Amino acid sequence: KDEKGENVMNITIEGLHFSYGQTPVLEEIDLSIQKGEIFAIVGPNGSGKTTLLKNISGVLTPDKGALYLNMRQIADLSTWQIARQLAMVEQDREVGFDFTVREVIAIGRIPHQSRFARENKVDRERIEEAMRVCSVDSLANRLIAEISGGERQRVFLAMALAQEPKVLLLDEPTTHLDINYQAQIMEIIRAQAIDGLTVVMALHDLNLVAQYADRAAMLNKGQILEIGKPDEVLTEANIKRVFHTDVIVTKHPLVNSFYVMPLTHKFCGGQE
Repeated sequence: KDEKGENVMNITIEGLHFSYGQTPVLEEIDLSIQKGEIFAIVGPNGSGKTTLLKNISGVLTPDKGALYLNMRQIADLSTWQIARQLAMVEQDREVGFDFTVREVIAIGRIPHQSRFARENKVDRERIEEAMRVCSVDSLANRLIAEISGGERQRVFLAMALAQEPKVLLLDEPTTHLDINYQAQIMEIIRAQAIDGLTVVMALHDLNLVAQYADRAAMLNKGQILEIGKPDEVLTEANIKRVFHTDVIVTKHPLVNSFYVMPLTHKFCGGQE
């Protein structure tokens, strides 16, 4: 606990194993993620990133091991109890109905409402605040199907924030987005973490991990290869081992970060 008596660890994972049928996907996963931390999960396709997020969210149940959310075992919590503490924004999420942007964001309030209850003042305030934070208030009456991919991703993030979670899980939140939308999403996430929200995200873009994550875990074939600060995890040797790609990791000239550059034939002195 911290000096205020609040739990510092939002998520603890001990000895987690998970398989799809007879195929092992995650093995011996041990993690502790702190309140207010941006924690990135990196690894190639098929390394288990999404599966790990779904185990944390309670959507999947591990074969072995334990997961704790704010000191309580997730297996002992109801879906309703989990939804009041944890929200997840999945990759390529779709809405199958002609909902307006505001109606989609209002779905985030369901865990806080009694059955068949109408929106109350608190619900409306949380919805409006989430729309403002994610800069989608001007889209409130637009149909979700009519807006761009970058706008839609901000809407789903707003829906998750309207849920008032303590923990936010994000599965590739910047995939298929232009660079301006990527920056907007990541800045929103960073601001929420500063306010105490715990963020766990799977990311392909190693440079976004370098710039925004407090810590990271690198998965390789369902096992954790390395955990630590981004510069401890995203080393040239680790990236070569896991992604089978030669890279240069170098300090960024303008910001207090570093960046990862693949070594192509051109940079290695070859001809185009």
